[in-house]
Amino acid sequence: MAATLRDVAEHAQVSVRTVSNVVSGYAHVSEKMRRRVLTAIEELDYRPNPVARTLRTGRTGVLALVVPEIDLPYFAELAREIINAAARHGYRVMVDQTGHDHERERELLTGADRTMLFDGVLFSPLVTRAELLEMQPATTMPLVLLGEHEFDGRYDHVAIDNVQAARDAVAHLLARGRTRVAAIGAQPEESYATPQQRTTGYERALRDAGLPVEPELMRPAAHYRRADGYRATEALLRLPDRPDAIFCYSDLLATGAMRAVFDAGLRVPEDVAVIGVDDIEEGRYSRPTLSTVSLDTPFIAREAVARITARIGDPDTPAVEVTAPHTVLARESTGGPDGADGDARA
Repeated sequence: MAATLRDVAEHAQVSVRTVSNVVSGYAHVSEKMRRRVLTAIEELDYRPNPVARTLRTGRTGVLALVVPEIDLPYFAELAREIINAAARHGYRVMVDQTGHDHERERELLTGADRTMLFDGVLFSPLVTRAELLEMQPATTMPLVLLGEHEFDGRYDHVAIDNVQAARDAVAHLLARGRTRVAAIGAQPEESYATPQQRTTGYERALRDAGLPVEPELMRPAAHYRRADGYRATEALLRLPDRPDAIFCYSDLLATGAMRAVFDAGLRVPEDVAVIGVDDIEEGRYSRPTLSTVSLDTPFIAREAVARITARIGDPDTPAVEVTAPHTVLARESTGGPDGADGDARA
């Protein structure tokens, strides 16, 4: 016969209520007790009855993760880390994507059926304006926002300091002796924060070094994909005074940029140094390996899940703003650490 909640409690030598709290993702359970219960669940191969649990607790044991595009490597890696972090809290995760569509984001954020499907939502908006969140009463659904956006402080928010990350990336290029640093990834027609903040960081780094901000070196990208980086780099290399370095707002843009440099008969990094943002796995194995700003995705996932489970357990928990760390990793595309091949923090 299948193991029951009582069987797990007896095996772990805890109360049935404690097992129920762990299975339901209740935040106020000690980590030692949680590990004991999870070990018993694994040893007995216990499988909760989701229908019975929902009727009993009013919770589904499911979180929603909403991202712009699941096939982008950064969001795929983030989803994996969030699924792993949620499992440690006894939750499963359902992933959906918005496709950069404003109405799709509105539907996923404010749809009436959300409360029947999910206990909470981890939401990474791109095109949602702050006013849209005003449509979402803070008490109706536990919500944690991901990504570099400026909101009103009513919601838990986990993000990196995008301005400083871009500033550090450009400063790394300047420290390698580059003086004409281009940027690929601006999206002047959009109002969401990621490209705006990275542009701000790029411009500040140039001004810190006493260099002018030259509009001809700043190229937009409709999407953060390889083809966009390739096309933007082609245009940059046609300039009479071409850049000697390129800061790309994502690693995929940087991958396309490196290919365009090679196709033009130039070398990376000798002729044009390239750096991206995200530290996706592809960049660690490209040739040359890609220098990047590494975002601590496991940290972002852990903090996001910790915040959503805390809010599920206590809806009145004050909102928290969490800033994730970032690190510049110097690899071959900018000359490697101290001018050598390899991978090092810069």
